[in-house]
Amino acid sequence: MTGNSDQLLEIGSIKRAHGLMGDVLVKLVTNRFERLDPGSSLSTAERNLIVVSSSPHQDNWIVHFEGVATKEAADALRGLMLLAPPIQDSDELWIHELMGASVREMDGTDRGTVVAVLSNPASDLLELDSGSLIPLRFVVEFADSVISVDVPTGLFDLGN
Repeated sequence: MTGNSDQLLEIGSIKRAHGLMGDVLVKLVTNRFERLDPGSSLSTAERNLIVVSSSPHQDNWIVHFEGVATKEAADALRGLMLLAPPIQDSDELWIHELMGASVREMDGTDRGTVVAVLSNPASDLLELDSGSLIPLRFVVEFADSVISVDVPTGLFDLGN
């Protein structure tokens, strides 16, 4: 796997203050909830924030950051995007690693380059520079910026 450890990824955003003691409501865009473990450091455009505590709340998280002790201080964080470095996990496919990767069928046919990963309820989709869409469930291997796929016959003929 490759990846730039200096690259920061969006993991969520601060929606608004929650209560009077400096807590904020955070909307995560990741399923890696350890991003909000106590002691975690998150970056924003304005400053770094250290998580003191967090707990799930409906579809969001209530988070208390170090040094944020009033509703006014929490209000000042409203709308900030939260960033963190990539998590190194060789068993996971990460969107930032897939971007720009070449896609090849098992027989070696080059199908193009990944330009986006689209969210889809059945299976997220790789969008290629050719306009083709490939469900992630057909990915067999990812190594050295090459994604090997085993797709059903005719998948690339759809839409032609």
